[in-house]
Amino acid sequence: MDLRGLLLDYAGVLDQPGMDAVARAVRAAGVRTAVVSNTDRLPGSVRSTDFDAVVLSGAVGCAKPDAEIYRLAARRLGLVPGECVFVDDLRRNVDGAVATGMVGVHHSDAESTSLELQALFDQDLAL
Repeated sequence: MDLRGLLLDYAGVLDQPGMDAVARAVRAAGVRTAVVSNTDRLPGSVRSTDFDAVVLSGAVGCAKPDAEIYRLAARRLGLVPGECVFVDDLRRNVDGAVATGMVGVHHSDAESTSLELQALFDQDLAL
């Protein structure tokens, strides 16, 4: 499995302590990253320049768990869904991503998610 992309939800994932550091470490390891969120805009604390793509449901006209939002995010990273991992705190959104061919990670805390991402990307993310 050649995983080259990481898609992360904002509310419930990136807004949790330590997850911004996880996202930076994954990107520094050469993995393309995207925020995929059911919102119109991200809070000022999140810089879109910290990610390769930002896909917001309010801007693109579809929302998780609709398959099109996952496909769109993968395309914006220059990847196909099968090359991507999607992380969300809501199981239905993870299931939607898995249905498009992505690997899904159900987020509960930064430590377990970072360990799973290290295994999936076969990288020591120096977290």
